[in-house]
Amino acid sequence: MKQLMWICLILISILSLFPFYMMIVMSTYFNEDLFKGIPLLPSDYLFENLKTVFKSDFLRVYGNSLVVSITSVALALFTSTLIGYAIAKFKFRGRNFLQIFVILTMMVPTQVGLIGYIIEMRHIGVGNTLWPIIFVWMAFPFGAFFMIQFMRDAVPNDLLECARIDGCSEPGILLRIVLPIIKPGLATMATMVFLWSWNNYLLPLVTINKSDWFTLPLFISNLGMVHRTDYAARMAALAMTTVPVLILFILGSRTFMKGLTAGAVKG
Repeated sequence: MKQLMWICLILISILSLFPFYMMIVMSTYFNEDLFKGIPLLPSDYLFENLKTVFKSDFLRVYGNSLVVSITSVALALFTSTLIGYAIAKFKFRGRNFLQIFVILTMMVPTQVGLIGYIIEMRHIGVGNTLWPIIFVWMAFPFGAFFMIQFMRDAVPNDLLECARIDGCSEPGILLRIVLPIIKPGLATMATMVFLWSWNNYLLPLVTINKSDWFTLPLFISNLGMVHRTDYAARMAALAMTTVPVLILFILGSRTFMKGLTAGAVKG
């Protein structure tokens, strides 16, 4: 039985990793050769594809994506933690309404509020910059909902009461007691926000027209249009954009799984 389980795990791993292998292999081929059949072994055209990528200001776009993703993570963690702490650990009038409002906003499709959001960003003078794709993470309903649930399960009310009796201030309780306890939740949400922000295509597509502010998904989708439809160069760029995401996931996988399963088992 154990051997069968290992065989299934190996097969699933191979199937999961095969698209990444194909992406790397295809990045080593001349573009027109890709249409002759599915390549299984690497070729020798990788450096030419990399030249095509770096000729198109790839490093600046890479920096844009890093700035957007890191700032988005910081803003999402800040607002979601404060909302989660307030709703999960304080009793005040309107708390239930706020929680229902958070849940309702999760049900609204992104596309519904897109036009209004673009107009709002233009009115405050940050249209066609990186700010619209960063500011959107300040109001992150799923992050707020996630932190509400996580704090309810992970942070004991008795511990907070003891800290208040001992004279600790409310900011001190949050910084010195609550934040160390919810580290797995913060790491989990940071990983998710980074991945979603890094791969975000729709919002940059409709808010950014200047190539100076392109992020990686936009850059890669337009890469072939500069010279020709160069799918091999796109694969090379995709391979380089996948590396930081894989590193982040590998480094945070243990904490990520712990955060996802927190509160799943009671008792």
